[in-house]
Amino acid sequence: MIISMTGFGSAEATTDIYSLRAEIKTLNSKFFDPVLKVPKEFSNWELDIKSELEKVLKRGKVSLSIEFTSKGDEVVPVRINEPLFNVYYKSFSNLAHEQGASENELFKLALHSPNVIVPRDDFADVISPEELLAVVTASAEKCQEFRIKEGGRLQLALQESIDTIAVQLEMIKTLDPKRIAAIRSRIEKSIGDLKQQIKLDENRFEQELIYYIEKLDISEEKVRLASHLDYFREVMSEDESNGKKLGFISQEIGREINTIGSKANDAEIQRAVVNMKEALEKIKEQVLNVI
Repeated sequence: MIISMTGFGSAEATTDIYSLRAEIKTLNSKFFDPVLKVPKEFSNWELDIKSELEKVLKRGKVSLSIEFTSKGDEVVPVRINEPLFNVYYKSFSNLAHEQGASENELFKLALHSPNVIVPRDDFADVISPEELLAVVTASAEKCQEFRIKEGGRLQLALQESIDTIAVQLEMIKTLDPKRIAAIRSRIEKSIGDLKQQIKLDENRFEQELIYYIEKLDISEEKVRLASHLDYFREVMSEDESNGKKLGFISQEIGREINTIGSKANDAEIQRAVVNMKEALEKIKEQVLNVI
């Protein structure tokens, strides 16, 4: 199963007190890379938000935007520190009583004392963490659904590229025996011309010829390449998406293709190698976007 790292999802919740909307966009990244754009009043809950996002989305650059709107006057922008207000009021009242002064202005004086009226640093009395995380999770799940659909299209593209390499490999398998025969024929013809000028040891010549042809042999590379292609398909069909493993396999595929190209010494096989390299470049680019 292939899941793309590119996705989008949103969710919202509306009550009599507030409206909340969460929107997520994701792109490819080697790791889980969250970027949060949330009201500062939710800053205390950021770790919980990141944990929930990673649980659902696992990997990629995740950009989360949260919009919170209060309805009417239910949400005030400040908070009253009542315990501190009571301390101030009691102290001022005791002092006024000792001095025989009027207590008419004590309420206002205590209310405007330092740190009694403070900016709101959370919406805990308006919305609970559970309500916020429910909307975040819903948007993440919708984003994941988008990624799964995108992954289906990505899997078809990867399969097409793998099939292209497999077709070229079969062509190479057909061409290879002819290549070896042609190389042997060219060498024997060249040596035949030399025989008229110098004396050669036939046994030594045959040994050197076998050694040279073995250096050009691509039998093992063909077997390993076919095995890597099968393994790539196997990983794609697994229940879990594993882009990193596919990336490692594509590197191994590249090594075998490069070795075949360096040993080929044949124009038709070189053309097949070029086609395989072109398909492999598409695979490498697409795998970067797989979770």
